[in-house]
Amino acid sequence: MKYQQLAKDIIANVGGRENVNSVVHCITRLRFKLKDESKANTDVLKNMDDVVTVLKSGGQYQVVIGNHVPDVYKAVVEEGGFAAGTPVEEDSSDTNLFNKFIDIISSIFTPILGVLAATGMIKGFNALFVALGLYDNTAGTYQILNATGDALFNFFPIFLGYTAMKKFGGSPFIGMAIGGALVYPALTGLTAGEPLYTLFGGTMFESPVFITFLGIPVILMSYASSVIPIILASFFAAKVEKGFKKIVPDVVKTFVVPFATLLVVVPLTFIVIGPVATWAGQLLGQATLGIYNLSPIIAGLFIGGFWQVFVIFGLHWGLVPIAINNLTVNGADPVLAMSFAASFAQIGVILAIWMKIKNQKLKTLSIPAFISGIFGVTEPAIYGISLPLKKPFIISCIGGAIGGAILGFSNSQFFMIGGLGIFGYPSFIDPANGLTFGFWGALIGTAVAFAIGFVLTLLFGIPKQNEQADETTKAPAAPKQDVPRQEVISSPLQGIVKALSDIHDDAFASGALGRGLAIEPAEGKLYSPVSGTVSALFPTNHAIGITTDNGAAILIHIGMDTVQLGGKYFTSHIAQGDRVVKGQLLIEFDLEQIQKEGYSTETPVIITNSELYPAISTTDDKQIKWGDPLITLGV
Repeated sequence: MKYQQLAKDIIANVGGRENVNSVVHCITRLRFKLKDESKANTDVLKNMDDVVTVLKSGGQYQVVIGNHVPDVYKAVVEEGGFAAGTPVEEDSSDTNLFNKFIDIISSIFTPILGVLAATGMIKGFNALFVALGLYDNTAGTYQILNATGDALFNFFPIFLGYTAMKKFGGSPFIGMAIGGALVYPALTGLTAGEPLYTLFGGTMFESPVFITFLGIPVILMSYASSVIPIILASFFAAKVEKGFKKIVPDVVKTFVVPFATLLVVVPLTFIVIGPVATWAGQLLGQATLGIYNLSPIIAGLFIGGFWQVFVIFGLHWGLVPIAINNLTVNGADPVLAMSFAASFAQIGVILAIWMKIKNQKLKTLSIPAFISGIFGVTEPAIYGISLPLKKPFIISCIGGAIGGAILGFSNSQFFMIGGLGIFGYPSFIDPANGLTFGFWGALIGTAVAFAIGFVLTLLFGIPKQNEQADETTKAPAAPKQDVPRQEVISSPLQGIVKALSDIHDDAFASGALGRGLAIEPAEGKLYSPVSGTVSALFPTNHAIGITTDNGAAILIHIGMDTVQLGGKYFTSHIAQGDRVVKGQLLIEFDLEQIQKEGYSTETPVIITNSELYPAISTTDDKQIKWGDPLITLGV
């Protein structure tokens, strides 16, 4: 009875029980499949005391509750008369399949990338210390560090089993159990004996059979460090688990469902899924190496030149499983290795900007952006400096392309997934042969990329208006352009006002990008909130930066993750560099279609140079029309 009223309120604000196709829950949230999401009162739900937030993703309307979600779920099921354990239907929208693939891969790998990079760095430095003669590979120090660095990768299926099952809506620990079975030492050790017989003899799939399961031959393979088998097994396991949840009585569901799921999925994985997925991985590895071997230089030019563009649009996630698969199948990967020079080209560009530019704001931003770029974190440099200036970003892509070509020519390869930036160099050390030509090629390629970015930016990359910014502000009577004045920022949209902390994006919600508010738009028209200059317009027209006549820097980002739409549903009426006046129509967007694609349309309006204003106040109104006062900046 504790959550009965909350359940009633949730059901009422998702459009009523008649609007619910199905509902399940995961660790923290209720996952509704609604007939019509536009009938849901998202803002009301978000403001409930026992609701953390509301998300729309993968065709699901997700109400985030917290750790006590099982109790709330029970109350919702009872109050709504829903069948307990009813699975959420598959998303039948026409969402781009490639975008779905990228979403799946990023969701599976993102949680473990930090520890994957950390363990790779340990392995890299361990190999470096052996190559430098500090100790040999029989020393206890080497053995312990090698175990530390190798453990994650050796037992990779266990970790991926957890993250993959979470993504596919199953129980994560079932995924871990499946992954553990794949790398179980007693099974992997059986291949040392004599095979019973051989399957597919005389073909590329020829496989010895050492054991059978109920008389069915089992092809034992090495699943340590593998990626594809456990992801496919987890996908299948999530479906099987949901099926058993429908038929197993609640009183024994806790242990019978995982019992039955494991009994079905683990044998099937060893008999069918694992071998087929392994062969597919081997073919994929050979295919990528085949393309690479056609011309490593051209491959390096392409990957190195477009890597930063891939990152901006999230497309780089498509290469991550290929790289890990190459490491598993071939022991090394040239694909991600050819992208390594791009970050060095970017910091070369930023150093040149810092040395030559006169705009004090950009000069101040350049220092921390350069430092973070040294360690491979280039987002502040790209989004804050080079991309808005256009030419420097293009130059960084040129530097990355030439650096990538050198890496390709040198046959530079990653022998482990390691750190970023300067911490990535140990990843090029061959554990068997030490400092090979590929390692030195990585040093040369990154140095050349840095030099190209630095020199070309100094010569051609700084726009004249930025290069000479201070020249126009030396008259004693004129105020400096980089010193802001007090002013009022009007609302660019009509809709519902939200605090930044309430939106589903950590970067905006934390205030790290600047202070301000967010608006849930009621119509798809964005007007200029001030008079000033369009300082940045993203190519997909979903985000715009405006610098006011008084020096305030405003960023307006229409929706969350809408960059993935590639500009679809957005029409711009201005261009970067244009002069705009308050109330001028800037961008039109199809609100309904964006929401149908599953994207949030909540729009942050932030002051990116908030640190220059001692006082910033925001409107208390919950409903706002375009042109109404939104943010007041005081100095």
